[in-house]
Amino acid sequence: MRTINDLGDLHGKRVLIRCDFNVPLDGQTITDDGRIKAALPTLTQLTQAGAKVVVMAHLGRPKGQVNEKYSLAPVAARLGELIDADVTLAGDVVGPAAHAAVEALTPGNIVLLENVRFEPAEESKVDAEREALAAQYAQFGDVFVSDGFGVVHRKQASVYDIAKLLPSGAGHLVAKEVEVLKKLTEAPERPYVVVLGGAKVADKLSVIDNLLKVADTLIIGGGMGYTFLKAKGYEVGSSILDAEKVDVVKGYMEQAQAQGKQILIPVDTVVSPEFGEGAGIEVVDSDKIPADKMGLDIGPKTAALYAEAIKGAKTVFWNGPMGVFEMPSFAAGTKAVAQALADSDAFSVVGGGDSAAAVRQLGFADDEFGHISTGGGASLEYLEGKSLPGLDVLEGN
Repeated sequence: MRTINDLGDLHGKRVLIRCDFNVPLDGQTITDDGRIKAALPTLTQLTQAGAKVVVMAHLGRPKGQVNEKYSLAPVAARLGELIDADVTLAGDVVGPAAHAAVEALTPGNIVLLENVRFEPAEESKVDAEREALAAQYAQFGDVFVSDGFGVVHRKQASVYDIAKLLPSGAGHLVAKEVEVLKKLTEAPERPYVVVLGGAKVADKLSVIDNLLKVADTLIIGGGMGYTFLKAKGYEVGSSILDAEKVDVVKGYMEQAQAQGKQILIPVDTVVSPEFGEGAGIEVVDSDKIPADKMGLDIGPKTAALYAEAIKGAKTVFWNGPMGVFEMPSFAAGTKAVAQALADSDAFSVVGGGDSAAAVRQLGFADDEFGHISTGGGASLEYLEGKSLPGLDVLEGN
């Protein structure tokens, strides 16, 4: 895969770069700037080399419509605070404001185009529509750098089609993510433990299938844990349940047993009659969940069991929280897993998305883990063995 270091001297050149600035917002306040900070090594190298840097990024799902709620204005302000360069936000994506901003750009400084998902063709399933938009993007650059790992699994104009039009290479973030994920898939040091949480089993079924071939132990938590409990024949009350996948999950549990692999599921659960911090919160064994209550976190016995499994690992990959960590009453399980990873000597990878937000919200520093990925979906698809268009297009380009 070609990288930024294969693109030669970039002084005075216009470098079009795709970043992933899809940060969580509370109104106009960024609540986790991890994805902006993750882009700094590449952006700093470009500005210090005297490149004219034009950044493409998205925020949220505006679905091809201009929506001020999803403007990149807060991102431009925060990037300007973090980097020693002038950052200008263009008023549109490929319109007159963008052209004027890029035309006025001087070496060592940055123009951030508005949210590329304001353009209907950005995510189009019609190749010709995306290619036409990519041709407009290409007017802003002499070379293209792909550094938005969180979108490399998408065939989108600013990720895939643009890389076919300009000399292209991966930025430091994408190159690092690929290096880490290769370590997990090709020769992980054992024991290799994978922790999977989050709400939906369906999102992670294929990765479970693939990981059973390479991991020694799978730890299951979060909303998906209740589908596994149901597969054991337990009552799960009003907990999140993917009823259509119960039989598939039974098959995975049988497969793991046949292969001598371990799948750990919750032995106790924090339940409540409602989704919220209200009264009635209690801890019950997982085979005694009341029919009128829902599970919202793993219990303390489960947290200790999972921490012990992590303690003995040499490699750990974690994707998905153990409970509704945003609410203090249901954050203990996720915090216990994060603490176990932080205390471990294992090579630990936190797989993006909610997991990355959780460890920061719960007070952990990035350097307490081996690697915090910026791409939850992209990480999972890579581990699943899928082809990622945004990476494939950089091969031999």
